[in-house]
Amino acid sequence: MLPARNHRSSHRWKEGRHARRDVNQTRGAILNRRTLAVLAAIGAALILATGAGAKASAGSLTGAGSSFVAPLVSAWIPKVDAAYGVKVTYGPIGSGGGINAITNRTVDFGASDAPLTPDQFAACKGCVQIPWALSATSLAYRGDGLPDHIKLDGNAVAGIFLGTIKKWNDPALKKLNKGKPLPDLAITVIHRSDNSGTTYNLTDYLNSVSRQWKSGVGKGVAVNWPTGVGARGSSGVAATLSQTNGGITYIDVAYSLKSHFKIAAVKNRAGVFQLPGLRAIAAAGATILRVAPNNSGISIVNPAKRQPLAYPICTFTYVILPTTTAKAKELKQLVRWAVTKGQASGPKLLFSPLPNVVLKASIKTLNSVHS
Repeated sequence: MLPARNHRSSHRWKEGRHARRDVNQTRGAILNRRTLAVLAAIGAALILATGAGAKASAGSLTGAGSSFVAPLVSAWIPKVDAAYGVKVTYGPIGSGGGINAITNRTVDFGASDAPLTPDQFAACKGCVQIPWALSATSLAYRGDGLPDHIKLDGNAVAGIFLGTIKKWNDPALKKLNKGKPLPDLAITVIHRSDNSGTTYNLTDYLNSVSRQWKSGVGKGVAVNWPTGVGARGSSGVAATLSQTNGGITYIDVAYSLKSHFKIAAVKNRAGVFQLPGLRAIAAAGATILRVAPNNSGISIVNPAKRQPLAYPICTFTYVILPTTTAKAKELKQLVRWAVTKGQASGPKLLFSPLPNVVLKASIKTLNSVHS
């Protein structure tokens, strides 16, 4: 931690301390064969539950998509069943797979951490997207001799993922981490190989902090990575990091905590190095003052400095529904419960409750779904 030279420095130290406490307390565009296998398994499970050859009952829903939100959806499923008798089956196949699945109507709902593009909206032919959860993408790392909560700013994060910062004792990292010994250890970037909303969240952030990244790589659910090795899904990058000395990846914070990874403190616009704790996620969400009428997507990366506690790589995650569907009743029960009572299941998984302005917009959009 930098020496406290004045009141503002002391304030930042306290904010960082609160963020650490939050963390410690909580401790593709085309469906590929694997995606089809997961969806087939979902369908098979429903057939077994309803009788061979029988059509799924009106009290059941199938969904697929984001692996980021999967732990929270898993927590919701038994509670929705208890409240409404609706049997929900969810496949965490990645955001890109979820978008394709709902577009092709092979599931009742999709889930994505990346908002739909205009082309995806058009292809989905009468779909709406609804923010239903809020969390953060952590920068998780491991390596012999690496300190806890290494400090990174936007230029450092961009340099690492561009491959221009190649070692953990690079001068740029030493400057940010004065007083902390950094090993002469090669950095191995681990990125998602599938279409991923988490990739969208990180690259959206990098677009906002690095001109070189924006002009060369850009943002999306999949990009041409300048360096690193790929792995599929949140579980895949977590497993790869666990076996890589000097590795760094981007992954939802709940996975980092579950895997006991070290997590970087990232500098926000207010100049404060923040960890992705609940207070920091909520502070990022608090920068949203209005939501576009069509819920066209909400970006909260690198938020305004009026929220000095904000962690700069946060994201909303979305459920995608057809506006006209025979399952309108069940879908509205699921989603209304998720964005209201279901938010109470989030904090222990590092999901912050939706800001009121976002909740109101979500309910309004949900009301447009009908049979």
